[in-house]
Amino acid sequence: MLSGEDPAEVARKLYYLTRVSRASAQLVASLRGGLADLAEVRREIDARSARLAQVAREQRADRERILAERRERRRVLAKIGDEIRHDRRQIKVLRADEARLSRLVEEIGRVLAKKPGAGYERVEKVPELGAASAPFDELRGKLRLPVRGELTGRFGAPRGGTGMTLKGVFIRAAEGQPVRAIAAGQVVFADWMRGFGNLLIVDHGEKYLSVYANNESLLKQVGDPVAAGEPIATVGATGGSEQSGLYFELRHLGKPFDPLTWVDLK
Repeated sequence: MLSGEDPAEVARKLYYLTRVSRASAQLVASLRGGLADLAEVRREIDARSARLAQVAREQRADRERILAERRERRRVLAKIGDEIRHDRRQIKVLRADEARLSRLVEEIGRVLAKKPGAGYERVEKVPELGAASAPFDELRGKLRLPVRGELTGRFGAPRGGTGMTLKGVFIRAAEGQPVRAIAAGQVVFADWMRGFGNLLIVDHGEKYLSVYANNESLLKQVGDPVAAGEPIATVGATGGSEQSGLYFELRHLGKPFDPLTWVDLK
């Protein structure tokens, strides 16, 4: 009033200023709300970025793990391939060794069969032993195993994964233990043979042969007569076996048969 302004004009200006002030306050509040929303959005963006980074790390780890598994699988497959090739070579060697023994037995049979009165027909009396021996076929069920030990391989049992079967029995025993002849006869082979080590074969007559393999040493030579129970070799591991023991076969007419059907295990 003292300034001379119109009170109505002053009141109008105050009214407008009040409205402007309120609008400014609303605008400031809206801006503050927008800033809060923006901060929330930024927090969500940061969280999503962290999750994406974690997913990326996990994907890289998965990719590295998959690549490592592929490398390991290739390594395992290569190792399996090498083992298969090695096993195939081993199977060929085992088959060759087995065929070699069969040929040897057949050759022994042919040689002995040509000799009149040869022990291959029948070992009836060995002068050095001073006593007659019973025909071998009468000893069925009365024989003793040539060495004391644990039967770890039986006739007809699979030889690992070779698809082959044992043609005799394997008796695990300590090295140096005596190997005894199962019956009277005559030594027809005493030498080292691949796959069988120090090998000794005894002719018992009537086309029966006993085979003793994997020996540490041989105590008899070709042509020597032997009595039932007489030491003819010592237990060893010369045939490529991982454990010491005796590999033992019985053959008739060159064909192997189960020795345990002729042995008294009591």
